[in-house]
Amino acid sequence: MRVFHFRNAQFGIKSLRERRLKIARITKLNDPFEFLGMELSDCRFRKDIHAAQNKFSKSTGILCFSASWRNPVQWTHYAEQHSGIAMGFDVPDELLSKIHYVTERLPAIAPVDSATMKRCLTTKFAHWSYEEEYRRFIRLAFATRENGFYFLPFSDDLRLKEVIVGPKSRLSRLEVIDALGELAPEVTVFKSRPAYKTFRVVKNQNAKLWA
Repeated sequence: MRVFHFRNAQFGIKSLRERRLKIARITKLNDPFEFLGMELSDCRFRKDIHAAQNKFSKSTGILCFSASWRNPVQWTHYAEQHSGIAMGFDVPDELLSKIHYVTERLPAIAPVDSATMKRCLTTKFAHWSYEEEYRRFIRLAFATRENGFYFLPFSDDLRLKEVIVGPKSRLSRLEVIDALGELAPEVTVFKSRPAYKTFRVVKNQNAKLWA
């Protein structure tokens, strides 16, 4: 499946040069309800959920993707207000988990087993649905660690296929191609722009406008 990962210009170029993505931790994501999509009024269940959340964060990380690069809100929130990049990757379907968006908290399901944890990890409030999110869960023991952070290298299971440069980005085509290095012939690179008739971000067909 083709999925997209947004970054600001600085760290986007860094990711391209280093051929890897930074792995997020569940306790560091921007939604305070991460892993807490179930109803938690029972104090014992709440304690078990928090314990499972902390245990998961120590052993497993997350790569967050979107099914689309065209939503302008995504560019605003995750690509430095349209000045960053979106990277399109081909990832095997079986490695991706689709996020399910709900309007109400799910009922508590005890005990907190693997099935309960999977529901917690793939449930978010409906107002996040614009992200069209998919997640890949990474065992940290198999990731690259550097300065306290974890990274997953590009590979056959994380194959870079596109780099979309934001409408307000100051990155030049040469900077992106240089960062790609030997990957450049395999990767489609193009500049984007706001659409003229819809609230979408689209490909800028006039290549002459982007040096």
